[in-house]
Parts: sequence; C-alpha cells; structure tokens
Amino acid sequence: MRRISYTERGVAGMIKVLIADDDAIIREGLRMILETQEDMEFMGAAADGKNALTLCREKNPDVVMLDIRMPGMDGIEAAQRILEERLSVPLLLTTFDEPDLILRALRAGISGYILKNSPAERILSAIRAINAGGTVFQADVLEFIRSRVSSQAGSHFFELLLSPRELEIVKLIAEGLSNKEIGEKLYLTNGTVRNHISTILEKTGLEHRTQIAVRYLKD
Repeated sequence: MRRISYTERGVAGMIKVLIADDDAIIREGLRMILETQEDMEFMGAAADGKNALTLCREKNPDVVMLDIRMPGMDGIEAAQRILEERLSVPLLLTTFDEPDLILRALRAGISGYILKNSPAERILSAIRAINAGGTVFQADVLEFIRSRVSSQAGSHFFELLLSPRELEIVKLIAEGLSNKEIGEKLYLTNGTVRNHISTILEKTGLEHRTQIAVRYLKD
C-alpha cells in the first residue's frame, strides 16, 4: 500500500479523521462533531491503540485523534508507530491529571495535544491546524506542564520537555551555531531547523534562541 505523504494530504479538500478512545461515549461525541463539518470525513473509530494502528494502515486518515490512556497499546505508543510509518498525523487527547504521560509524549516528538473536554470549535480548529502541518499545543496544557518542570535547572529542563532531535538542536544553539550550521551538522534544511526551533520555543515558553542557550547553560 502506498503511503500518502504529508504534503499530499487534504488535496481533495476533505480532512479524513480517525478516532481512538476506549470510552464509547467520547468516540460517539467526537464522531457527531466531525460529521457536522463539510470539510471533514469520519473514517472510523478504535477502542485501543493497536486497533487504531491497524485502521490507519487500512484507511490512510489525515489526522488520528488518540486518547493517551488506552488498554494494551496506549495513545503515545500508537502515535509513535503511526509517525514512524508515516501513516497519519496524531492529535493526542489528554487531561490535566496526566503530566507524566504528556511529558513522555513531548519527548517522543508528538506535536499535537488538546484537552478532552475542549469545546467543539477548539477541537475542530486543532484538527485543521495539525492537518495543515502546524503544531497544536493547547496553551493551558503546556502551561501546566511547564509549571511542573520550571524548577529544573539547565539541560534537565529541556530533557523533560523535548524530543531527542529537539534536544540535539538545543545543544547546538548553546554551542553558538547558527541555523545554517545546525542544518549542515544534522543534515537538515534551514526550514526544518526553523520549525524545530519554533516548536522548542512553544514547548518551553521561551521567547528566542538566546533564552534557549542561557537556560540550557544555567547551573
């Protein structure tokens, strides 16, 4: 089966969305929300991560909404597998009582998070944003997580929040390398480096690359 590249997704105008949650009421509620939208197509639902992965391989959805806590294969593991196989773009559904799981997901490089009790319009906006190649870090979720790790010093602060690739970039920023030099060292385009830095700033709440370097080098 040919995998659809991210740049090919959504060309037909319809965003194909798959849902994975072990709560049947939430699955049904999300389905009803999606079916009210002219630009979205509901592709099916799964009750666990393993079934979500199978459905992604079969249906090639543009976006897959995954509850973090599910039996067997949880949403984070499923999202990692989905990203590795380039099957879809994962959007994780979370709650405020899952900080350790959210940190695990952040370190895995998953770039979409939204609270399960968010209003329908916010959920729909998140789906559209992540389908368009953006990142979705609901501000109150990230603020809550940052408050949990803000007391951590220097590099440990970043290790708690960032994926291995993002941490590599932070280290090189702290060494004084430019975006171009970082790209050459890691075999990345300038645009990819800029995107990674934007995500790092969003995750950490820092404002610019100088703050990244100062915070990383802080004892």
